Amino acid sequence: MPNPLPYLRAVLWSFLGIRQRSSATAEQQQLKPLPLIAAAVVLAAVFVLVLLALASSASAAPLQVPDTLAQRALACTGCHGPQGRASQQGYIPRIAGKPAGYLHAQLLAFRDGRRQHDGMARLLGNLDDDYLAELAAYFAGLKVPYPAPAPVRGTGESRALGERLVRHGDAAHGLPACVSCHGAALTGVNPAIPGLLGLPRDYLVAQLGAWRVQIRQARAPDCMAALAQRMQPLDIAAVADWLAAQPLPADAGPAPRPSQALPTPCGSTEP
Repeated sequence: MPNPLPYLRAVLWSFLGIRQRSSATAEQQQLKPLPLIAAAVVLAAVFVLVLLALASSASAAPLQVPDTLAQRALACTGCHGPQGRASQQGYIPRIAGKPAGYLHAQLLAFRDGRRQHDGMARLLGNLDDDYLAELAAYFAGLKVPYPAPAPVRGTGESRALGERLVRHGDAAHGLPACVSCHGAALTGVNPAIPGLLGLPRDYLVAQLGAWRVQIRQARAPDCMAALAQRMQPLDIAAVADWLAAQPLPADAGPAPRPSQALPTPCGSTEP
């Protein structure tokens, strides 16, 4: 019976493309064909058995995924960032800490087509109202740090315009101050008015623009659509530039529901 080691070595050299010594070729020329084929078959069978054993071991211990809302919410954080924090870059907003009523209304709007986004529509298409309310409450309850404000943009005149519109509005054009609805600290108002700080500048511009051209819609009366249509493009850029550059207060949570009525009726704030 021939020594099996040269045959196994030759098969491994062939499989792996390894030549460990100058005499390897001469050694292979001395090997008999049938034992060489048998060695190749045996070695291939060993590899297959090892793979089957690994597969069996993996199937015997399946991955355990916890059935929690936090685990299911990972479908959201792939885009909105860990714990829904987002960042100052791009068009994807922070969702952590937003009022639960606001988040729920937006989830319904994406699902039902009042807000246009193919990815969100596909993700939410088969989810019912109660489950979306649970998801909204989960993200509303996350109190995680905000990113640093964006660098200051625009001219001094543009920044002054943005701050004036945010704090005082423009009565001549029927624009109430942003603070009159979104809270004195601009961190939102429970149960359904979002904060305006800690959002990417491009996202703010995109949403005001979407309301202005009626791509984004809310329940009637659609106050934001009406207000955005009274704003000029320079107004939108100035407001977005100023808001994105503002630091957040120590308590960045939404303010309590106000006792006084909003300056303009808003269907999106109704239960």
